[in-house]
Amino acid sequence: MSKGLSAILTKAPSDVVILSSLRTPVTRSYKGGLKDAYPEELLSVVLKATREAVPEMDPAVVEDVGVGVVLSELGGSKAARMALNHAGYPNSTSLFTANRACASSLQSISLVAAQIRTGIMDVGIGAGMESMTRNYGSRAVPVDVWPELRDSPNKHVRDCVMPMGITSENVAERYGVGREIQDQVAAASHERAARARDSGWFDSQIVPVTTRFQEVDKQGQPVGEQKTITVTRDDGIRDGVTAESLAKLKPAFKPDGKSTAGNSSQISDGAAATLLMKRSTATELGLGSHIMGKFVGATTIGCDPDEMGVGPAIAIPKLLNGLGLKTEDVDRWELNEAFASQFVYCLRKLGLMEAWEKGRVNPDGGAIALGHPLGATGARMTSTLMHGLRRDGGEVGVVSMCIGTGMGMAGLFVRE
Repeated sequence: MSKGLSAILTKAPSDVVILSSLRTPVTRSYKGGLKDAYPEELLSVVLKATREAVPEMDPAVVEDVGVGVVLSELGGSKAARMALNHAGYPNSTSLFTANRACASSLQSISLVAAQIRTGIMDVGIGAGMESMTRNYGSRAVPVDVWPELRDSPNKHVRDCVMPMGITSENVAERYGVGREIQDQVAAASHERAARARDSGWFDSQIVPVTTRFQEVDKQGQPVGEQKTITVTRDDGIRDGVTAESLAKLKPAFKPDGKSTAGNSSQISDGAAATLLMKRSTATELGLGSHIMGKFVGATTIGCDPDEMGVGPAIAIPKLLNGLGLKTEDVDRWELNEAFASQFVYCLRKLGLMEAWEKGRVNPDGGAIALGHPLGATGARMTSTLMHGLRRDGGEVGVVSMCIGTGMGMAGLFVRE
């Protein structure tokens, strides 16, 4: 065993341990079961479930909650604080929101962990929320931008607002990622997610959401009366999808492009939360039996905005090198499938294509099947990772994603 691997597997009182990692179902924006829910409603549900998952814990010991959010009004800060109070946490529990686009809730987890590690606090929650149904569209790309930036002679400045679909096409063209392999990994994402769903593998991580639902017609007009429903499962997973059926879809972003609605991540609604605590505190509070594992570390790095999808391919080596680890030391990978093009590129660049084929990368599917509710994705992936490691017996896991405007982020976790 390498020194790096031995170091991260060794337990210490100062470790930042995970006691709960939960999520709501992730559902399709505009059509899915949570389309009429508010993002703060979803956050409230998962924060309440986090408190109930460790019933012996007084919620007053939670000192700070970080919430990843991308599109919500005012950065979601006011609504998120309301949700926190509604979920039964006292006024002494503070809250902040973080926006690092697709990595927002992994960033929240990392920031909460950093506060614990440096002694600022002992207990916190890293969470994320997003309703793309309510907030996508005009809020996704700024229109009122300083003209000096909008018209800048610097290509990288202008590229920060390049449509994500075009960045996907850039990766495919520059690095030779063909349409066939993109459709193959997309079909596999649905197949793996369907297997996980049908096998009950998501049940331990998903918190049911009871909310309102209004049927609408093709013109978006209400049909019938509003209903109360309870959403218990992800609804973006398509049964029976094959690479051949996906091959029939037209390009979504360029007439001669390779990215389609079928091999790109779905816009979605959802929330997730992870409870973090110093190990010594968990022991003192008698909560040691709830420890699932620990957060080891995370890193970010920038790349060219017009090929933002390559982010994980540079963030993961930075993370592993900093911890003295190799890719072989990692048992399970959760790599966000923003687009099949960048997912395939990253697999190839990192030497993980064989690991993907053997089911060590996204074994329960990824964002192409499950969806990508921007602010919640990092925490959703963390939940899937921690529960998956517990189920399959691996010890070391990595969560990583590309980030709009040109970045990558990666976080490393250990199961106990």
